[in-house]
Amino acid sequence: MRDEFEESEWVRLIETMKKLRSPGGCEWDIEQTHRSLKPYLIEEAYEVLNAIDEGNDNELAEELGDVLLQIVFHAQIAAERGAFSITDIVSMLTEKLIRRHPHVFSDSKGYSYRQWEEIKAKEKGGNESPASSIGKVNKALPALSLARRVQENASVVGFDWEDMNGPRDKLNEEIEELDCAIKERDKKKIEEEIGDLLFTIANLSRFLEVDPESALRRSTEKFVNRFHEMESHIERYGLDIESMTIDELNHLWEKAKEGTN
Repeated sequence: MRDEFEESEWVRLIETMKKLRSPGGCEWDIEQTHRSLKPYLIEEAYEVLNAIDEGNDNELAEELGDVLLQIVFHAQIAAERGAFSITDIVSMLTEKLIRRHPHVFSDSKGYSYRQWEEIKAKEKGGNESPASSIGKVNKALPALSLARRVQENASVVGFDWEDMNGPRDKLNEEIEELDCAIKERDKKKIEEEIGDLLFTIANLSRFLEVDPESALRRSTEKFVNRFHEMESHIERYGLDIESMTIDELNHLWEKAKEGTN
């Protein structure tokens, strides 16, 4: 691991991207736009999360590099049309960090969430206090992460359950309401109640200090691993999955659970 920042490597990265986007460079890279790159930025961010979950430092370094590539890519596209450069991005970020941490970089005392939001509001072009104590919410977040962020923001200003028993009891209430909606066969109401149920699960997860996105991802991965194990049993017995009964599949599913975590 190299501790010191090497400016030459940073310059090399930027110059490499410039060359890829220049005449005679990579045709695919030249064709890309901010909009066309959107899916890749999201995908690479999730690859970072996966590397963190795996606890693999080499993989994490590689995936963080892929995220950095997206930043450099967007910066180069913007620079080509005279909008901003990678230097502008770094400078703006540094200044923002200093502004938003006056308790570290100045003599400001008693720093609070409210002050953070006021600073953010001023940065967005207004001198007024934030319109809502809950703060600005990034609606582009995955749904469970969005729910948790809203709940965290509400908690900071005192609007919260006293302990985990609150959302735990609320969970039972939401299940009952979902059951009623199902009996009524009200599609719109069912969707609403499932949303309320998921929101409550996200809230309970917060109290239990569990990230609901990560928990759901791990459960999904566990299901996939067990399904693969079940397929291995099916292949071993020379069976065809599509011709098997649900009871036969459940039997092999239980065997698969014994062989996987």
